[in-house]
Amino acid sequence: MDGNIRKRFTKIAAAAAVVMAVALPASPALADPTPDERPDVPVGTWLAARTQPAVQLTSFTYTATVSVPSNTINQAQIEQLSQQAVTAVTAGKISSDERSIAKWIFQQIAANVDAYVSATTPERTVDAEVGGMCTGWWVTPDGYMVTGAHCVQVGETELSQLFAQQALKKFNEQDAKEIISGLGDLAADEEILKLAQQIYITFNTNNMKLSNLKQSLNVMQSLPGGGVDKTAKAVPAELVSVGESYPGKDFALLKVNGQQNLPTVPLGDDADVRTGDTLYISGFPGLVTNTPFFSLESKLEPALTEGPYNAKRTTQTGVPYIQTQAPSYKGNSGGPVFSKDGKVIGMLIAGTVSEGGEASENESFVLPVGIIKEKLGEKNIKPAQTITSTRYNEALNDFFRHHYSAALPKFREVQALFPNHPYVAKYISDTQQAISAGKDETPKPILMWVLIGAGVLLAVVIALVLVMALRRRRRRRPQPSFAPPSYGAVPPPQWRQLPAGQAQVSPPVQQPAQGAYGYEAAQYGSPQHNGHVQSGQPGQYGQPGQYGPDQYGSSQYGYPAPPQGQAPFGDETRDVRYGQFAPPPDDRNA
Repeated sequence: MDGNIRKRFTKIAAAAAVVMAVALPASPALADPTPDERPDVPVGTWLAARTQPAVQLTSFTYTATVSVPSNTINQAQIEQLSQQAVTAVTAGKISSDERSIAKWIFQQIAANVDAYVSATTPERTVDAEVGGMCTGWWVTPDGYMVTGAHCVQVGETELSQLFAQQALKKFNEQDAKEIISGLGDLAADEEILKLAQQIYITFNTNNMKLSNLKQSLNVMQSLPGGGVDKTAKAVPAELVSVGESYPGKDFALLKVNGQQNLPTVPLGDDADVRTGDTLYISGFPGLVTNTPFFSLESKLEPALTEGPYNAKRTTQTGVPYIQTQAPSYKGNSGGPVFSKDGKVIGMLIAGTVSEGGEASENESFVLPVGIIKEKLGEKNIKPAQTITSTRYNEALNDFFRHHYSAALPKFREVQALFPNHPYVAKYISDTQQAISAGKDETPKPILMWVLIGAGVLLAVVIALVLVMALRRRRRRRPQPSFAPPSYGAVPPPQWRQLPAGQAQVSPPVQQPAQGAYGYEAAQYGSPQHNGHVQSGQPGQYGQPGQYGPDQYGSSQYGYPAPPQGQAPFGDETRDVRYGQFAPPPDDRNA
């Protein structure tokens, strides 16, 4: 291969390489979406899958020894009250039947308990535990968690009420039975029973004392192996900082030690959402966590609710809150609130709920993310996106696109990074089943496309080499049996069927040098058009246009066509077009 051909191959190869380099990245199969690019699934589905691992059920617990005194009824006061009842009956204010009179007496005692019930000995004690459940979420891979202030502590009045409800129930019921027994044969209906219990709920709560009070904070976390199931346990948490409960800056920061590679959720900005946007609340509703017939797995999976951003509100102390129509429940407190882009824009703090835990529309209130960032900054805590969440989000996107072969190694990497991950084990199982069922739609990797492109390029280069080699070989084929004339000496061809007397034999001439007006000139030097050799150059036969291509293309060697009616090369019949042939005069001796 000479230098010119080699240069031509180099240019072809370079051009092909450029084409491959430009075409490959543009292929849809090679697209590498970012973790924040949502697949073709509903926003809620996408958000729940991405954020659930970082949203955890939290609990606060108080333990104490509860003491209440025994009690006795003030008989003098009761006699006086009985006289008042008689007067009320005479005046027609109450009915004269015994049941109506008993109800009226109990109502008067419940309205002023200390006037009718007195403390006495012995003191009664019981060990009790009270607490509540809320929602928290990881903001750093090493164990910092955000939740609400009212989710980690309660005031003295509220704490006493909790212990009274929890620890004093037995005492209240026992005392109520004793006072009802004083009615004799009069059967107590439900209303009388409630009035009697309310008397002792009030008395025992007012006289209750707490000792050995202790508090603990915990985060429910699954054990290594994955899955929010019976292996979950309460992990102790440390209270780092706490703000004021609602309507203040209801914020608390927890720290769980010994953590690494925890899944986290990213923080957005207050400007990310505005009135009319859809907000998404994640958390653990008490109507599930406090219901005995739900499994532990069900209780440990957060619920996602959504609703519009209704308005921005400000408390009298200047604390901003977002009012949203997204439903919230007891237990949702402290839960993150997301925009449609999957970033935290606030934290659910308050909402009006019924006794059954049902939410009232338009009355869920969210602490904006700006306050959360402010409080984190006070403790020099910088939220960070962990590699666990990055890989998990990438795997989820592949999973939702049915790219199961691409998702599987990423899910396994997540499991290796964070063995306690609550959901990755289930995704690994689902992904393997999808692959086995032939549902995998993973595109070919870029390496395979590069290899295919390289193979195509190699095939093109080999084909070009073969073509050039054949052309070179043709140029080196043996000369025909006659030599083309030189400088006007044109010997006629040896047509086998020319009539006698028409054949003119010219003496042999020397083969001209390459590039002379002979064979090589006709092959490379003469202009060609559509495969026809354009005659008219020195050393050509006849006049321009007198002969042209036969059925094999152009007259490759410059042979003149046979006279009309004569078949070249034997008896073969060919469709040959030519003009009148007249050999030029022999002027070699001129």
